[in-house]
Amino acid sequence: MTQPAKPDLVTVNIDGKEIAVPKGTNVIEAARLVNVDVPHYCYHPKLAVVGNCRMCLIEMGMPAVDPATKTPVMDPATGKQKINWIPRPQIGCGTTVSPGLHVKTTSPMVKDAREGVMEFLLINHPLDCPICDQAGECKLQEQATGYGRGYSRFIEQKNVKPKRTQLGPRVTLDDERCVLCSRCIRFSRDVAGADVLGFVDRGSYSTLTCHPDKKLDHNYSLNTVDICPVGALTSTDFRFKMRVWFLKQTNTICTESSVGVNSVAWSREGTLYRITPRRNDEVNDTWMADSGRVLYKQVQSAERLASTASLDTLVAQAAEVFKAAAGSIAVVGSGRSSVEEQFLTKKLAAALQASVSLVSRTAQGDKLLISADRNPNVRGALVTGLITTLPSAQLTALAADIDAGKVKAVVSLGEDLAAAGLSAAQLAKVAIVYLGTHANATSAAAKVLIPTVTVFEKAGTFVNQQFRIQKFIQAIPPQAGAHNDLAVLAKLTTAAGAPAPAAEVGTLWPSIAAEVPVLANVLFKTLPESGVLLDAADWKSLPFVEGETLHYKPTAAAAAVASPQ
Repeated sequence: MTQPAKPDLVTVNIDGKEIAVPKGTNVIEAARLVNVDVPHYCYHPKLAVVGNCRMCLIEMGMPAVDPATKTPVMDPATGKQKINWIPRPQIGCGTTVSPGLHVKTTSPMVKDAREGVMEFLLINHPLDCPICDQAGECKLQEQATGYGRGYSRFIEQKNVKPKRTQLGPRVTLDDERCVLCSRCIRFSRDVAGADVLGFVDRGSYSTLTCHPDKKLDHNYSLNTVDICPVGALTSTDFRFKMRVWFLKQTNTICTESSVGVNSVAWSREGTLYRITPRRNDEVNDTWMADSGRVLYKQVQSAERLASTASLDTLVAQAAEVFKAAAGSIAVVGSGRSSVEEQFLTKKLAAALQASVSLVSRTAQGDKLLISADRNPNVRGALVTGLITTLPSAQLTALAADIDAGKVKAVVSLGEDLAAAGLSAAQLAKVAIVYLGTHANATSAAAKVLIPTVTVFEKAGTFVNQQFRIQKFIQAIPPQAGAHNDLAVLAKLTTAAGAPAPAAEVGTLWPSIAAEVPVLANVLFKTLPESGVLLDAADWKSLPFVEGETLHYKPTAAAAAVASPQ
């Protein structure tokens, strides 16, 4: 395998500490490598640099050389090369490292400059921190404490700006809190490709607004809330529902499509309150679609399935179905199941000597973070060997086998067989064992109904469209009356006459690693948060969905700043 080229390194000095960083690295990012904080508002590593806020002021200098001879000029007091310091502070966000660069972030000049910038930012800012929805996540609060004067000299009347402005269906603006950083404007224009936001008026009267006849209604609008450093842009759905310091954060994976967007589930006492993106530069940068953020609402849906019967009782009922239909059983797996569940589904199908089908689920992709393949884990089914060919949207072969009397029982893992092409008459001809989370036509027709859990109520792994295996962690306890899919599949496999497999993610992975060659070096407990790219050359060339791009590509404007400046 070809090793990636090593970047050219340059040595810089930050607050007396020397560090070698890749050529072109932004000074803010270089300082972060030596645990030095350069405060900022407008700078974002995935957006174009504009230098709006001036909060990142630093003192900067370069080694002195004689203009005529180009030889170093030495400082007789220290015996080292003299540093020519620029007499005025410079913005860190607009500066890239160069050989020999010296930076001071704590000098008296820098301290005074930052206090002045902070004083101006707070002149018209409302004194509403106790009721601000951004409390606990506000960079203005943090930096006012760390870099402000600690008192105000402003005695004039504050300029009051609009409050509770609906910029779109999901975003509410409190403009009096805005610090004019323009992050939201740049994101919508350069990343989402929807140039809908801008500033109007001048000076202290500048206001964020939508362009005439436009709204902030694109499917990535809530990313502007994520990157807003203050309490100006807030999520209408999450607004005033919970203080963030009460919430537990759990890393998860968005199941909206095969992109595998990294996200965070925020919960308290078993209830989910919001989903936000998690940074992974290899998959989704720091972004996420709005439509993927509302999937947590499925947990408390009125359509959730539950049962008062014990799991052993339900498995015993399924065993009766297996016995009656021995030799004529079909298994319909799912591209929404985890790798671990697909591995046990394969074990179950082998024990039942059953055929295996998968249902394709496609829709128009947006060329950003929603792919045309709306199943999060079809690649996992290929990797584990659950299927060997790409699935179809309709279960045509299964329908024909039912009509021919070849299939008398069907085990469905969360798939609505009616939506996949089976008629009510065909569903009535077979005994259905249904494992799923929500009610549908198949659950209504099932002879044995085993309620299972959502992705937020369990742990596991998915393989995304890059063939990157990524893990998700259980965020909340299972709903009463629902059972973990692995426990159900393990018991069903045992009921089908096979040896009992492991029923937990951690204990199952040694078996997966031993039996699936491409996963031989993978273990759940050691899988990094960014995932691992699998050597899946046998499947990468398959046309999963017509015209689908392999992975998220930033727009041209965003790509220019996706790498260090």
